[in-house]
Amino acid sequence: MSNKSSRRFRELGTSQPPADSRVILRRAVVMGGSIAGLLAARVLSEHAAEVVIIERDDLTAEDERRPGVPQGAQVHVLLDGGRVQLDRWFPGFSDDLVAAGAVHSRDDAIRMYVNGAAKVPVANEIISASRPFLERQVRARTLSLPNVHSVQAQTRDVIFSGDRVSGVRCTLAGEPADKVRTMAADLVVDAMGRSSRLSDWLERAGLPRPAMRRIGIDLNYATAEFRRGEGSPGATTVQAIVLPQNGRRAGTSVLTAVEEDRWAILLSGFAADRPTRDPDDFRERCRRLPPMFAEVADTCQMIAPVTTYRQADSRRRDFHLMSHLPAGLLAVGDAVASFNPIYGQGMSSAALHASCLSAYLRSAPSLSKPARDYFEMVRIVIDAAWQTSTLNDLALPHVNGPYPRGYRVARRISNLILQASVADADINHRFLQVANMRAHPNDLVRPSAIFRAARVVRSNKSRQPMTK
Repeated sequence: MSNKSSRRFRELGTSQPPADSRVILRRAVVMGGSIAGLLAARVLSEHAAEVVIIERDDLTAEDERRPGVPQGAQVHVLLDGGRVQLDRWFPGFSDDLVAAGAVHSRDDAIRMYVNGAAKVPVANEIISASRPFLERQVRARTLSLPNVHSVQAQTRDVIFSGDRVSGVRCTLAGEPADKVRTMAADLVVDAMGRSSRLSDWLERAGLPRPAMRRIGIDLNYATAEFRRGEGSPGATTVQAIVLPQNGRRAGTSVLTAVEEDRWAILLSGFAADRPTRDPDDFRERCRRLPPMFAEVADTCQMIAPVTTYRQADSRRRDFHLMSHLPAGLLAVGDAVASFNPIYGQGMSSAALHASCLSAYLRSAPSLSKPARDYFEMVRIVIDAAWQTSTLNDLALPHVNGPYPRGYRVARRISNLILQASVADADINHRFLQVANMRAHPNDLVRPSAIFRAARVVRSNKSRQPMTK
């Protein structure tokens, strides 16, 4: 099963655009205009005569930090797995994004640290931009498609016709809340994020809710922006991971260049360790990290107030396990699974969900039956991201499970791989392929990788073991 999941994950992550698309739907409705919803609409544009995106926020507003994206002011990076998929659906997207101002960090412009030790450099690339900037680029590309348009409205419910979903009910912006309109659809996609109400609507219709799994992480983080100067350091992206060992406060911090000649710094902490909005506290925390953090925080002009965000848990809704799943209904992005955001998996996972949607619609599915094949593909993507993030989260002192079967062994192997990745380029390359969602975690725990990591760790007796 592990090899099958790895192989399917690689297939879904392909960079090749599909060549066998055909129109099988009259109208598809996407509930939510997030990046997940926009990418779903892009895929649907090849299979539906009309695609309608229903979004509560005003997508034309000058203030691009939408209320529907409360973490929009925080640092966002586009992992390589997400970049590949965006280029797949919008040819030339990465080049256009960089030309518009995003920063493309490559190789030695990316520096990574674990407990203060610099990791051996390997081939790597990351695109950095603010969330509003990136979303604007995706939205412009999607809404330029002739059969895709958006409607500003509040979705109230989905419409059931027998054993299938046949449309949505919504209230248009500016109209009274009790004025509900209906919109028929052959396919409805939930892209409403973590706070999706789809489970409530299913229950109200007498159907089971998808089982939800949660891991309480109590994550707190803060972001500040600084003006980049001509004398700024050579690196454009720096990541510092601190593991919860020997009394250290665990967290991941990121410093990255973004559009409009800005630096963005994100600091994170867990439980009682809460970065505040106080600029002095922010700078003091930067001084405990690799030197470039303090260099930027102390010498560059802070150009916006520090913003904070808290996420109580990671969660996933297991649609693939539902005993009674209505036809004509799909879900993408955070509406299915929302991970610890410090690993940057959200946008790339959503992009891979779009790949799952494409594979499903190109498989000549029976639209009168539940989309179980789609949700099984999504499960593979979610399992990959969930395994990577929650394995680390479960090692935190304040997190008390639930622990999956084999957790202790998996944690020891993960620590071994991470420790070896600091000094060994081959292990670090494999590690980054998984972290960037280009490879499934099962590829990292193959016997060859484990034996190599063990040899690397044994040969470096002076390195402190990274076990909890």
